[in-house]
Amino acid sequence: MALDHTNRRAAIVGTGLIGGSIGMALRAQGWVVTGIDADEARARRAVELGAVDTVGIDPSVDVTFIAAPVEAIPALARRALAETSGAVTDVGSVKASVVTAVSDPRFVGGHPMAGSEQLGVDGADPGLVEGAVWVLTPVDSTDSRAYALVRSVVATLGAEVLALPPQRHDALVAVVSHVPHLTAAALMGLAATGAEEHTTLLRLAAGGFRDMTRVAAGSPAIWPDICAQNRVAIVDVIDTLLAALQDLRGVVDRADREALLETLGRAQAARLNLPSRVAQPGAMAEVRVPVPDRPGSLAEVTTLATDLGVNIADLEIAHSTEGDRGVLLMLVEVDQAEAFRRALSDRGYRPSIQGLA
Repeated sequence: MALDHTNRRAAIVGTGLIGGSIGMALRAQGWVVTGIDADEARARRAVELGAVDTVGIDPSVDVTFIAAPVEAIPALARRALAETSGAVTDVGSVKASVVTAVSDPRFVGGHPMAGSEQLGVDGADPGLVEGAVWVLTPVDSTDSRAYALVRSVVATLGAEVLALPPQRHDALVAVVSHVPHLTAAALMGLAATGAEEHTTLLRLAAGGFRDMTRVAAGSPAIWPDICAQNRVAIVDVIDTLLAALQDLRGVVDRADREALLETLGRAQAARLNLPSRVAQPGAMAEVRVPVPDRPGSLAEVTTLATDLGVNIADLEIAHSTEGDRGVLLMLVEVDQAEAFRRALSDRGYRPSIQGLA
């Protein structure tokens, strides 16, 4: 089920850190990559660094990646859909507003959970997304062929693909990305203000403080758009965090040793239990799921896999030449296959499992 990259063509709209990294990774696999940027000098620099082959957009590209600020993505995606015949995806960290604004079956919302303190295309790295989680947000209207293509391309870049509904993505990312970044900014602001009075403070800011505030070194330019587009979820999480800090303040203020140890112990256990990435998964099984060749089936099956914690290592869609049915072919780890099959059966599907020799 591997994608044949021979003579494949891709376009990058926005040749900064993320777009440039994707372009480099694709070119390393033999893709021909064209690209454009609002800053023409940056696009030319992308050519010099090997992030794209040429400046411009080839109308015959198989897939276009929109790597631009969140508020700019809908217009750029619609332009790419009008000017090319392939699938179009984006890398924005807010999905609901983008997917709603770009209601085209060939558009697949996406978000690679990867970044760097480096800025611009000069910091681009072809291995940036390797091992990272890359969320795709198919909806009922998403074309199954477009989704399968984008998913396969992303997986070949070494990312772990998860499918989530757009609104759920935004709520979860507020917890694990948006609010942590704003918290790091607040901590850095506190330290910087304190340093005005205590010149040695920042010299003491090592170890844990540096780890906690590392993300604050990233570019601030993208954050006004993110906060505007995901305002409700971010505010909800900040409110929850403030309540948790208020509770912790009370524990510290009354010197409640047992409560403090319990809180820190829970945090330690949760941190140690964060899932690790396995570069070489064990034995795999193929799960075959007959589905109606209609909107919505793909989104339902792939988001169910995410809910169950089932990693789909590869996916292919076999469309029937007659009738209105097709078959989803998915590779999953053997020890996850049976639970996935049962859950699909509970929802009315008729899956089968086949081991790989």
